[in-house]
Amino acid sequence: MKKAKAHGFRKAQIELEHCLTCRGKAVVQGVFHELVCIDCNGSGWVMAGSRLVLSTDELVTQLSLKLQQAQREIVMLKQGSLKSGSSAYYQQNNRRGAGGSNYTGD
Repeated sequence: MKKAKAHGFRKAQIELEHCLTCRGKAVVQGVFHELVCIDCNGSGWVMAGSRLVLSTDELVTQLSLKLQQAQREIVMLKQGSLKSGSSAYYQQNNRRGAGGSNYTGD
């Protein structure tokens, strides 16, 4: 008998987008100084599509999930560039051959 996966125990990631009023800056220009944007509660982020404002607790969680996802993507991109680093160097023209051509040492 297989165990069923409990989907209720993982926090679902909500798609976020920049607030249209403040354009993601969290503040709007007043007459004399900048004011906190009331459309996004000063966060610069709203729910994608519905443009609903998230509570502070939910916003912190969603931004943390978004940051973790971005950090995973950065690590994957760095690993990909390291793998192709030696082959990329081998393919580029080092101008060490006869007449400034590529010399690979083969």
